[in-house]
Amino acid sequence: MNAPTHTTTVRGACPHDCPDTCALLTTVADGIAIKVQGNPAHAQTGGVLCTKVSRYTERTYHPERVLHPLKRVGPKGSGQFVRVSWDEALDDITARLKAIAARDPEAILPYSYAGTMGLVQAESMDRRFFHQLGASLLDRTICASAGGMAMMYSVGAKMGMKVEQFAHSWLILIWGGNPIGSSLHFWRYAQEAKRQGARLVCIDPRRTETAEKCHTHIALRPGTDAALALAMMHELITHDWLDHDYIARHTTGWPALRERALQWPPERAAEVCGLDAQVVRDLARDWGTTQPAAIRLNYGMQRTHGGGNAVRAVACLPALTGAWRHAAGGMMLSASGHFPVQRDALSRPDLLRGRTPRTINMSTIGDALLGLQPETAQRPIEALVVYNSNPLAVAPESAKVARGLARDDLFTVVLEHFMTDTADMADYVLPATTQLEHWDIHASYGHTDVLLNRPAIAPVGEARPNTAIFRALAQRMGPAFGFDDPCFADDDETLCRQAYGDAVDFEALLDHGFVTLPVPDAPFAEGGFPTPSGRFELFSERLAAMGLDGLPDYLPNHETPQPGSRYPLAMISPPARHFLNSSFANLKSLRSIEREPVLEIHPQDAKARGIADGDLVRVFNDRGEHHCRAVVGERARPGVVNGLGIWWRKDGPNGTNVNELTSQRLTDMGQAPTFYDCAVQVVKLVDSAAA
Repeated sequence: MNAPTHTTTVRGACPHDCPDTCALLTTVADGIAIKVQGNPAHAQTGGVLCTKVSRYTERTYHPERVLHPLKRVGPKGSGQFVRVSWDEALDDITARLKAIAARDPEAILPYSYAGTMGLVQAESMDRRFFHQLGASLLDRTICASAGGMAMMYSVGAKMGMKVEQFAHSWLILIWGGNPIGSSLHFWRYAQEAKRQGARLVCIDPRRTETAEKCHTHIALRPGTDAALALAMMHELITHDWLDHDYIARHTTGWPALRERALQWPPERAAEVCGLDAQVVRDLARDWGTTQPAAIRLNYGMQRTHGGGNAVRAVACLPALTGAWRHAAGGMMLSASGHFPVQRDALSRPDLLRGRTPRTINMSTIGDALLGLQPETAQRPIEALVVYNSNPLAVAPESAKVARGLARDDLFTVVLEHFMTDTADMADYVLPATTQLEHWDIHASYGHTDVLLNRPAIAPVGEARPNTAIFRALAQRMGPAFGFDDPCFADDDETLCRQAYGDAVDFEALLDHGFVTLPVPDAPFAEGGFPTPSGRFELFSERLAAMGLDGLPDYLPNHETPQPGSRYPLAMISPPARHFLNSSFANLKSLRSIEREPVLEIHPQDAKARGIADGDLVRVFNDRGEHHCRAVVGERARPGVVNGLGIWWRKDGPNGTNVNELTSQRLTDMGQAPTFYDCAVQVVKLVDSAAA
């Protein structure tokens, strides 16, 4: 074999749904990407990538990648497709959309989320297309809307500590997350703090890889985080571990919150959380007597009925002790509110021209497709365009999603890299580019750097960027449907420039690949919260004005298992370490590590059911059943099982995954899914007939 004649290195950004948003360097030899690595010049990446993204060339050149437009020729779900030209596919898709739009454009629904976090490939030309069309709007709630709304009504925005400051904290509470698997670079800072003497506490129902490496693991019951936070406040009050000056000058609503917190002694919270009361006291003492102290909150704990209230309750803790005074104190859930993204310039909501289409919640897509909601009962969804998502695998109560996608009268177009569960149900599958093949620009929710992604290679096969596909559809829709605005001709580099306008130096992005935003080291040391009052709102007048509780409170789960009940076990479904939602679940190298779908179960619960480690089990409730392999051990706490996800349904032993069991019930705020609010029963598979 001849040696490469031309080798280059191209700067880019990781597109996947992780707080770290790493800077990439892609080595290209003779037009082929041969290596993807972290950019050592980017401080947040430090030259290190997670196991998943370090295999990115395997994803780009995967032998099963969709490289040509495909048209279904057999029954939905049969896998019978034929290759067609781009012109044939786009002409037919446009004709179908025109016919539907002429009757009712709101019968068309886009469905997308964070398959790429890039601002251009995720929320630019696509949004322009659907806004001009007048299609139904999608409420994108499936991950973070409960926690995001909670932050808006307390901090004022999704803002918080700078992640690098955690390295200087003396106490770090890692609450509702597993950063070893989901935020590797934050974990680097936590480890640095630990080496300097900091104490690390993990609060999580599951004994994760992170929990194993912390000084303390507090394994509370799912959905009880608000009770724990309120009991911590009780102890802060009774022991006077409070910063009275910070409370007086930089918060609102303290008298009302104080009264509520005093109703939560440690014993009450311990009973709710399934903990020893002394554990609650010790945690409150550590928080109240250590400075600087910080909380790295993550989204796992907001996926229950009271998830929004829980985030609000935890967010109160740094304000009560004045932790915000210190650069290495306070809290971070998301940093995305710091980014001056010009979203209206990208998505052009003005193209709606005063129309207010109906809004469909992506978390209840099963009911929506089946016409089981008022919004879709009389006016069904007739066309679904899916991109950057795999709803059949990731949406709750997936049996309903499957039935909805199987409707013969539903026209479905999927933009994809692979034949996912959702793609199997499509009428057309259009080959999309990966991050190595297109322009994009990124924000982050784990640090405060803007990153630019340059295409490293030409598109493989006939793949096209999402933007190019929607640009071509817009051109075919034509002036008759109003698609004559010059914005539909904007190329991808232009869109990248529009994403931040003059707020970020684009030439610096071209030169370096990233630009750091000018965020203060201690953003709320002197208050200045982005709330209407300018203070941290312990009591929210805005929530009260909507008839809601202005104070955070503990709300029990929708499904609270009881001993002796039909479904006596709580189930949470955190991601398998080497998958990212349903992305990477088809990469051979990563699947060889994860091996197969599993359910972690505590020895006490396994023994009561005659289940041994390695047994096939049936996990079930009224919504469905899922078969998987039992892993008996201490990662699960008694009374709680962990169904690691998200495997593609087609790879499950009975053609399901854990979302067969999750419900479409929603959170207290943000209308988000309650993935971790799920009661089940588990039996050994050979004994399932008797269940």
